[in-house]
Amino acid sequence: VQLVESGGGSVQPGGPLRLPCAASGYGSSRYCMGWFRQAPGKAREGVAPIDAWSRKEYADSVKGRVTIFQANATSTPHLQMNSLKPEDTAMYYCAAELTRSYCIGPWSLAPDVYKTWGQGTQVIVSS
Repeated sequence: VQLVESGGGSVQPGGPLRLPCAASGYGSSRYCMGWFRQAPGKAREGVAPIDAWSRKEYADSVKGRVTIFQANATSTPHLQMNSLKPEDTAMYYCAAELTRSYCIGPWSLAPDVYKTWGQGTQVIVSS
């Protein structure tokens, strides 16, 4: 399975951005998947995972501003971000854990749960 993120770029504070995640070699099964981010000099952190039943978790830092959803029949997770802040600036990664379909709970935000990663897409929030 290969994951490819897109949609990153520069946006002004308060603006929106949508990050799609595409997958190849994925089949029709659903797994735990999610979006993560890593800011310069900081550890990678979970933003929002989604499981095979479309149940979701959100990091406290993005609650109310971010929505993760599975696009159409592909079931790969897309991330809709609104009201972006400069502190949202980071490299954003799509990830999957192909041995799990259930991943709800605070633990599902931990990056080390996930073994398959994309290359990332850069998001810069600046005026």
